[in-house]
Amino acid sequence: MKKGKVYIIGAGPGDIGLLTIKGLYYLQRSDVVVYDFHLNAQILNYINREAEFIYAGKRGGHHEMSQEEINRALIQKAKEGKTVCRLKGGDPFVFGRGGEEAEALAEEGIDFEIVPGVSSAIAAPAYAGIPLTHRKYSSSFAVITGNEDATKAESNIDWKGLAKHFDTLVFLMGVKNLPNITRKLLDNGKDPETPTAIVRWGSRPDQKTVVSTLVNIERDSKIADIKPPAVMIIGNVVTLRAKLSWYEKKPLFGQRILITREYTKEYFKLEELGAEIFEFPTIKIIPPPDFKDLDNSISSIDNYNWLVFTSKNAVKFFFERLIYLNKDARDLKSLKICCIGIKTSEELKKYGILADFIPEEFNAEGLIKAFSNNLSNNSFSNLKILMPRAYEARESFPQQIRELGGSIDIPEAYRTVKPEKHAKRLQRFLKSGRITVATFTSASTFNNFMNIVGIEAIDILKNLKIAAIGPITAKAIEKTGLKVHIMPKEATISAMVEEIIKDCSVL
Repeated sequence: MKKGKVYIIGAGPGDIGLLTIKGLYYLQRSDVVVYDFHLNAQILNYINREAEFIYAGKRGGHHEMSQEEINRALIQKAKEGKTVCRLKGGDPFVFGRGGEEAEALAEEGIDFEIVPGVSSAIAAPAYAGIPLTHRKYSSSFAVITGNEDATKAESNIDWKGLAKHFDTLVFLMGVKNLPNITRKLLDNGKDPETPTAIVRWGSRPDQKTVVSTLVNIERDSKIADIKPPAVMIIGNVVTLRAKLSWYEKKPLFGQRILITREYTKEYFKLEELGAEIFEFPTIKIIPPPDFKDLDNSISSIDNYNWLVFTSKNAVKFFFERLIYLNKDARDLKSLKICCIGIKTSEELKKYGILADFIPEEFNAEGLIKAFSNNLSNNSFSNLKILMPRAYEARESFPQQIRELGGSIDIPEAYRTVKPEKHAKRLQRFLKSGRITVATFTSASTFNNFMNIVGIEAIDILKNLKIAAIGPITAKAIEKTGLKVHIMPKEATISAMVEEIIKDCSVL
């Protein structure tokens, strides 16, 4: 019988870049993931899509599962022989109850491993521009729970020691207990004018920082409507924020951008400028039921004089079948090749072939014009085109080629389908109102999004900025009565990213 194992993994405070390599390694090999509310939902996209997801939902006193239920779930799944990841915000051993979960596993004889994470006690101050130690200001710091029961007869916290012996104090989970924390410190001799800051959602686009003094932080936090989760920092290091604040100064700080296709490197520029990416692909690329038509076309490749690729996927699937049929690039020597878009041509280069031309316009009219300029006597009568493409592609270009006297075969190379898993995760995230920009790179990504989210999709999207990659996508969106706010002149992801930056940057 296969023996299961549990990995208790700290996911960090929010910025997905703070997830450790080791944590990611085990997440990608997990059969079951038990995860909390205070996580960057993007992390779940890096987990095996076939894994079982169990939402523990712990936040601010409201738990989807009790701690005992979480322990039982970990034990049960491990006893089923599964690799289980317990994914927790911050670090599991810093007020994360990871020790309790590890104890429960140890008592059952279940193998486990701890993968530390970046604690919000460290990250939130850093993202607010507040170092916990500094040669001129602080040589010591303490991290304290902020949710100790205020009604207890005796506190387990040495308030006098904290007030007198540490340069910097960091309180986690202390928003609701703020009056008690400040009173205890003041009663034990802490200077009322000690610089104090409170950071909500540290390292995330909705990070909010309030700087005050110990005696006034409760009042100023109420004015700023600070709610959990938040980290409070008390000490002279807080004064350094005026010089060292960096994250909140990024031009796209505060933007959380939904991408409805798989993440590619073109989107990184948005993250670099301070935006957070929420990846939820609404299309999935799969092979067709069979490759009969594509294989027949490849087998008679000498019958064509032009090969047209409309996407990277078309290139990829075409060459997979070409090689499968014991052919290679030399069999394309008599053809001219057209690629729609720079990225498609770059994919073609991977196979050692350069595109003969790339049209400036990516619609049917632009393609027809480009072909006219590349034909002798502008005659289409002898034109024979092979255009492997997606099953759902538009008919405009093939129809116009035939009307002009040319011939074109359009064998199915791949299909785009709607992913069925994890729709609830997308809905929960959207309903929380945490997306600022939604991007769509095709009519399919938009239509599938509408199907996944359901009847509430219109109400959600009408409160966001919508970016469409081009006019065809924009038309599909606007048919529903929604407004497209951002659309590049060139229908590429890179161009769309640049337009988002222009529209959303805070200068």
